[in-house]
Order: sequence, then C-alpha cells, then structure tokens
Amino acid sequence: MNNDTIIIAGGGIGGLAAALGLARQGIPSLVLEQAPELGEIGAGIQIGPNAFHAFDYLGVGDEARAKAVYIDNLLLMDAMEDRRIAAIPLDEAFRARFNNPYAVVHRADLHKVLLDACEANVLVELRTDSRVVDYTQDATSATVILADGERVTGKCLIGAEGLKSPIRQKVIGDGEPRVSGHTTYRSVIPTAQMPEELRWNAATLWAGPKCHIVHYPLKGGEVYNLVVTYHNDAPEPVAGKPVTREEVYRGFAHIAERPRQIIEHGQDWKMWVLCDRDPNDHWIDGRVVLLGDAAHPMLQYMAQGACMAMEDAVCLSYHLGHKADLADAFLAYRDDRFARTARVQTYSRLMGEYIYHPDGGKAAMRNATLRAMSPEDFYDRIEWLYGGSGLSNVTQ
Repeated sequence: MNNDTIIIAGGGIGGLAAALGLARQGIPSLVLEQAPELGEIGAGIQIGPNAFHAFDYLGVGDEARAKAVYIDNLLLMDAMEDRRIAAIPLDEAFRARFNNPYAVVHRADLHKVLLDACEANVLVELRTDSRVVDYTQDATSATVILADGERVTGKCLIGAEGLKSPIRQKVIGDGEPRVSGHTTYRSVIPTAQMPEELRWNAATLWAGPKCHIVHYPLKGGEVYNLVVTYHNDAPEPVAGKPVTREEVYRGFAHIAERPRQIIEHGQDWKMWVLCDRDPNDHWIDGRVVLLGDAAHPMLQYMAQGACMAMEDAVCLSYHLGHKADLADAFLAYRDDRFARTARVQTYSRLMGEYIYHPDGGKAAMRNATLRAMSPEDFYDRIEWLYGGSGLSNVTQ
C-alpha cells in the first residue's frame, strides 16, 4: 500500500462514499470492513434532495436514481383520529425548488450502488474480516490495529464504523451512546398483503401518543417497508433482534383500527433500540477524523442519518483534495459540518417529541399548526436542509 493511501474504517454507506469522494480527488484509499462480506442490513430508507446532491458529486447519481422509488407525498396522519394532518407534495414544484427529488430506496440497493462504484475504481481497495480495534500515529502516518493483531499504516485514518465506533472512543472517549428508550420494529410486507386502502405512493407517518407507524413502497412497488416505533423504556442498545408480532403489537393497542391493522400483516419482525449522542465537535485526533454516525449519531426522526454521512464524505474528501496540509483539511471539514449535523441531531430529538409522539395539548397544537401550512410554507421550513447548503461550500 502506498504511503498516500487513506485508511477508512467501516464499509457502510459513509465509508464507501468517502472512498469514492477521495477517488474523485485522485487519492487512494483502503476500506476496512469488519464483516465477512460487504453489505447492509435493514430495509428501506428515505433519501432527500440533499442525498441526491451527494450522489451526483460522487458520480453515482444516475445509478441511485434507477434504484429509487419516487413517492408523491410525505403524508402525516393522526393515528388516534385516523385523519390526515398534512401532506407535503413531492411533485415538480418540490424538485424545482430543491433541484432534486425525494425518494425511498432499499438500504441494500443504495449500498450496492456505492459498492459497485468502489469495486470499479482502481483507487479504492476493499478488505473484509478486518475489524479495527485501535490505532497509533506519528507525525507522518496513522496505523490501525486489527482484531487479529495485524497493523496497517496509511497517511491518515477516517473512522466511519457507526454508532459504537472504537475509533470514536479513542478520539472522544464518551462511553456508551444515549439510549432513547424508543424501540423500532421493522418488517417488509408484500404489496398483496398490504391493506388495499393503504397502498399509497407516499412516505406515510401515523403519529400517536408515544408511538408511530411509517410505511412506504419499495422495490418498484413490489413490497412495502414497515417501521413502527414505541416508547418501552428499553434500557440498552439492541440491533436486529428477532421478535414476535405480539411484542410489536403491544405498543399500539391504543391507536385507531386502520393503522393498527398494518402490524398484523408484518412478518419476521426485528427490533432496534434507538440511540444517539449529544453533539460534540471533537472529531479530530491528529491524523484521525470521524465521519457519519461515528461523529454525530442521530435518531431516525428526520430520516437523515445516511444523508449526513454522504454529505460528510463529500465535504471531507473535497478538503483533503484541495488543502495541502492535513490538519487544515480536517479543521475545514469539521467547521463546515459541525453546526449542520448538530442541528439535525437536535431537531431529530425534537421531532420525536413534538411531531411523532405527542398527545393531548401538544398533539392538538401540532395538528392545528401543520394543517394551516401551505406547500410553500413547508418548503420554506426545510430549505436549510434540502436546499444544498450542506455542500454548497465544496460543490460550487
């Protein structure tokens, strides 16, 4: 491996996007993934216009668009009243405002777009079964230590291994993530099993007291992604644990029948306990820098985790390609990204409390406020997120 190679710990969406961004700058990278093979778990994710801005910069915009399902609306329903609260149209006016669409896609399909591009690029090397447990550094290089004791040295190290990043623990040392007490359950339903009256071409959110249900079509409309969440005071992180339908149903007995019946059609349910961390700008340790969930893990309520990781990848790779001094590049990246990612982290918590899960007066306030808003009002409120400001410093 040549001395200019940048080591990337983590072969998820953020790590692969970083490798592609570096390749665009002519910089070689080595991606170290701890799993036996490169792939993604989970099901659907939502991708806003800001994600498509990043795809385009990374050179995979057409491939990402080909995998996406283009929904008509973001639809908010009251799960107690079985009544529409608001809809944000995602039509030509939306695309013209934000210069890109809003879509949904299977997480594995999105990861495969990035993986195929990395495998086709001579500047990207990919290694599996390579779990990074520690690192050392000197004035000119960073060396990762793998679980089997092997040492790999490169110019610098990008930590992109997610929520429980070992690299973060050495850079920041803030221990375990914050456990929200909210548990998410995921399933995929064949469209034929989805209640016919709910086969909407929309990302639909049913909001209820301390719970919500999200569903939208995937795979060209062949299946529906189903994500349901409720507060059960889960005490510790859990990821991908199989559970019974009865356990899932327990958190939704109090909502209206029509949204509740969706759960009955789910199969092979798996659970995740939602976690995040408080914003912290200490992303840099000499020749080591954090990216994505390793830097700024967030709750799911703004559907921005993968989007922020890709924006990070674009921004960091740009500065590494345009600044001669590594320290200057890392600082420029951190300064460009910290306030924006902190805002998304914070808003994600607030969205859970005031949009997804309120009851009583808070729910009434939500409904009245959102019902009074026009599409243009909604567009104005989300301009900061979707309007390209996250990458405007590096893509213009």
